[in-house]
Amino acid sequence: MSLPKIILASKSPRRQELLKQMDVDFEIVLKEVDESYPEGLTPEEVAVYIARKKAEAYDGTVNNEIVLTADTIVTIDNLILGKPNNEAHAVEMLRVLSGRVHKVVTGVCILHKGNYNLFHDVSEVFFRELTEQEIVNYVSKYKPMDKAGSYGIQEWVGITAIERINGSYTNVVGLPTEKVYQQLKRLQ
Repeated sequence: MSLPKIILASKSPRRQELLKQMDVDFEIVLKEVDESYPEGLTPEEVAVYIARKKAEAYDGTVNNEIVLTADTIVTIDNLILGKPNNEAHAVEMLRVLSGRVHKVVTGVCILHKGNYNLFHDVSEVFFRELTEQEIVNYVSKYKPMDKAGSYGIQEWVGITAIERINGSYTNVVGLPTEKVYQQLKRLQ
């Protein structure tokens, strides 16, 4: 693809790796953004709201560049599981997910020339029942404090505990690459 310069506004190594695998050239530029959101939004609305909020931090500071932002959340029983506060919180989240189906929602914003292209993707993830020891060992070894829902699909839990996924695997990793690629193609 022949695109203007892409700014990835994410410190997520997983998003960076996915873009590299897509053969998309990008530069990482980070800005601190308050990720709070108004009460009453659906999980899909929350993910898109935060992705837009992240992009708004760049509006007015970019010209022809494309700014790509994303936010991934895990949701179960209308409860949003963001990043854990500490190891105890991570263990608690994994107990909630154990043996159940949850959704992973990634909101994406592509900012280009003042236009906000907003979209999201949803994947269903089926977890087998995890033992208390498995949960504690995973959190202790992998330190999933930077991951929504306290797990990474590309780590031990994903390899040993996820029975199946309905939807995009890369969405669960943190970026729905199929949808991002299609949207970037429109900007050529």
